[in-house]
Amino acid sequence: MGISDVIPVPAALDDELEKWTIWGRPIADVWFTTTENIHRIIEMGPIKNVLNWGRKNSVYFLMQPMGCCGVEMFVFGAAPYDSDRFGCIPRNTPRQTDVMIISGYITRKYLPVIKNLWEQMLEPKWVVAIGECAISGGPFYDSYNIIQNTADYFPIDVFVPGCPPRPEQFIEALTNLQDKIKQRKDNRRGY
Repeated sequence: MGISDVIPVPAALDDELEKWTIWGRPIADVWFTTTENIHRIIEMGPIKNVLNWGRKNSVYFLMQPMGCCGVEMFVFGAAPYDSDRFGCIPRNTPRQTDVMIISGYITRKYLPVIKNLWEQMLEPKWVVAIGECAISGGPFYDSYNIIQNTADYFPIDVFVPGCPPRPEQFIEALTNLQDKIKQRKDNRRGY
C-alpha cells in the first residue's frame, strides 16, 4: 500500500516517500498500520526505554490505609520523608494510579471492594503489600474475617515485612519497584 492510496499526492512524491524508512521499515508501514505493528515498533526502538523511564519516575499510588500501617503510610507522605521527591504521589482514584499499596489488614467484607479498585486501574499496574497483616494476616492470623494471604488475590510485586513497617521501608519498597520497572523484569504485564 502506497501513501497515494490514502492521501492524494503526486506520483513522483509517492515514489520518493516509498524510499524513506523508520528503523528499517517502509514509512507507509509505520504511518498506516495496526496496533500490533505499532507495539512491535515500540519494542524495537528506544521509545520503550523512554516510556519506562517516565513510568519509573511517576509512580502514583492508590491510598487505602488500614490499621497501624496506614498511619505509617501517612507519615511516608508527610514532610520528613516526602514521597513526592521520589516521584511517588498519592492519588485517591484508581483510574489515575499505577501502584496499589495494600497496607494493613483486608477483611472479607472489604475484599470485593479492593478487587474492584484493582480492576479499575489501568495497565501496567503493580501491587505492594506492606505490613504483616497484608502479607500473612499478622496478629489476626487466626481470625475468620481477615484475609491471610493477599498473594492469593493480587499479583504482589514487592513485599514489605514489619508490624508496622517504618516509613523508610515504604521508601525502600517503592525504590525497589522503580528498579523493577526500569529493568522491565515483570513479564506478565504488557509494558
